[in-house]
Amino acid sequence: MMHITQNAIPLILIIAASLYTAGNSAGESNAIALDEWPFHGGSPLEQRFSPYSQVNVENISDLGLAWSFEFNSKRGQEATPIVVDGVMYVSTAWSRVYALNAVSGEMLWHFDPQVSGATAFKACCDVVNRGVAVSEGRVFLGALDGRLIALNAKTGKLLWSVDTIDPDKAYTITGAPRVFDDKVIIGNGGAEYGVRGYVTAYNASTGREVWRFYTVPGAPDAEADGAASDQILRELALPTWHGDWYKYGGGGTVWDSIVYDPELHQLYIGVGNGSPWNHQVRSDGKGDNLFLASIIALDPDTGAYKWHYQQNPGESWDFTATQQMILATWNMGGRDRKVLMQAPKNGFFYVIDRSNGELISAENFVPVNWASGIDKVTGRPIENPEARYREAPFVMRPNALGAHSWHPMAYNPEKQLVYIPIYHSLFAYGNEPDFKFQPGIWNNAIDQALLQVPDDPEEMRKGSAGFEGRLLAWDPVAQKEVWSVRHPTMQNGGVLATAGHLVFQGTGTGWFEARHADTGKLLWRFDARDGIIAGPVSYQPNGTQYVALVAGYGGAFGIGEGVDTPKIRPNGRVLVFSLNGAAELPLPTKEVLFPLDPPETRFTEVQIDRGRLLYTTHCYRCHGAGAQSTGVLPDLRRSPALANNDYWRAILIDGVLASKGMVSFAEWMTSEEIESVRAYVVHKARIAQEQEAKKER
Repeated sequence: MMHITQNAIPLILIIAASLYTAGNSAGESNAIALDEWPFHGGSPLEQRFSPYSQVNVENISDLGLAWSFEFNSKRGQEATPIVVDGVMYVSTAWSRVYALNAVSGEMLWHFDPQVSGATAFKACCDVVNRGVAVSEGRVFLGALDGRLIALNAKTGKLLWSVDTIDPDKAYTITGAPRVFDDKVIIGNGGAEYGVRGYVTAYNASTGREVWRFYTVPGAPDAEADGAASDQILRELALPTWHGDWYKYGGGGTVWDSIVYDPELHQLYIGVGNGSPWNHQVRSDGKGDNLFLASIIALDPDTGAYKWHYQQNPGESWDFTATQQMILATWNMGGRDRKVLMQAPKNGFFYVIDRSNGELISAENFVPVNWASGIDKVTGRPIENPEARYREAPFVMRPNALGAHSWHPMAYNPEKQLVYIPIYHSLFAYGNEPDFKFQPGIWNNAIDQALLQVPDDPEEMRKGSAGFEGRLLAWDPVAQKEVWSVRHPTMQNGGVLATAGHLVFQGTGTGWFEARHADTGKLLWRFDARDGIIAGPVSYQPNGTQYVALVAGYGGAFGIGEGVDTPKIRPNGRVLVFSLNGAAELPLPTKEVLFPLDPPETRFTEVQIDRGRLLYTTHCYRCHGAGAQSTGVLPDLRRSPALANNDYWRAILIDGVLASKGMVSFAEWMTSEEIESVRAYVVHKARIAQEQEAKKER
């Protein structure tokens, strides 16, 4: 058993990487022997593979809950726990951090960065956090409000804090930092709100900025940024942009995947979508818009550009390359080849030579209709011209939710299979009439009228028929499906693969499941009593293997979508399992929903229809499609404010609930428009009330 001391982390990083490399050729086993989970992806190669086999297909039925720990928020839970020196460091909603005894679950310390509630408005996809990084006795946290924070790993005391963003712009941080060689790297989010993406390296000891790389160019006549990206943006990227993109920010945020490659001493960043989404608006419909939707390799010491691969030139669909990147070494044609694998939103599985960015292969892992394939010579997609929605709307597969989003996938190097949580989804894209850019609020230049949901719940269910979640086992060498299983809902949790021939995954319906890695056969499940979207981990201190995850619904899909989902949700929890575990989950606290009691006030059809469009534009991403909450945030149909116009205005105009995340909309909507939103929600409340009455009869 190898124990990792705080001072040994950088050395262990290199050793772990070399051990992983030894077991990544076909037919060889994985030799890594860490007894902890010290990196976001388990090892520097981010494969999310556990080499432990104490829990296996023969004894999985004996797996039970060892302990659980409850957070103080029911908002989205997306974190990957980090386990170092017997301590589990886990972040939760609102960027709070807990240090727990990894064996007993005892809380050692808790840190709350006191993120302002109003920051929630800037977050496209809930107040989530995907985890911390740990190195040299420090815990690094990217807070939602843009701070990068270093804590003492033993005490949780603040060591340093630095603002990584312009506080006057709608940047947020939800991703996990990465740390290596006394540098900590962090990106940001906010493309839909009109920002310009970048990543920054800071000195891990002091918080001093080391370098910054911008992913898209600024205004053509602006002074240079004085950043590592200046030359490559001027020479390579700037000629690929047109129009007034710089007035919209451009996008290209690096909001999730960042991977350090200790074998090649390179840093890979995944770049997001454009701002706004619509290429016709953003760049007059012209140019590739580098480096949107790209994987970029950088020199980790200086931030200098090394190579890039762009998946979607002229990105126009919220397609991102921010999804997890997995590194491996394959024997191909009699020689070892170092590869990078990614299954991004656009539905194609990419295998890239990570030494130079050359495309090795790319095939679709879900049904797609926006392209017929990827040209293996140019690396560019062979697009369906209609997908550009220049002349007419286009119903597209997959959609902005993606064929695969941030939810971690896992790679088993012994079987050479990747296990991917996928979506089958569709989405209607069309040009927004009379688009006007509004800084600080959602901008995609897509016709919101195409996204409105019908009033009839049965029609809503029919409309969701083209959506489903699946767990897919994918052969990345042959680029083909090995097996897949369908989940009852679209929401799909992250994945862990183990040497015990198991694949662990949580689902949106609350089941934590273990399946046979070869067949997908369900072998074990546990009712977590809430949806699960985060990725599991495994660690083995003192010879006992544990499997752990964070349970809790929310996130981009969890707060804004869903039909027939539970309306009351518990707080998020850490759940830890071991063989013969005998703990039980505490019974959830009983809550009482406000009744459906819409006011008798009558509104015109014009008001309701206008409110429907405004609700779709401004409200549904948090309060649910069709005003139907998924239970994470309040159901507006049941709000006491609905019957009181003064109270409604106090919330939406005066911002009396800004500290809880519900800011004033006076900057973006008139009083009449705000009243139209109320008209629509009252209308939906009446429909729901009638349906409840029918069920009772």
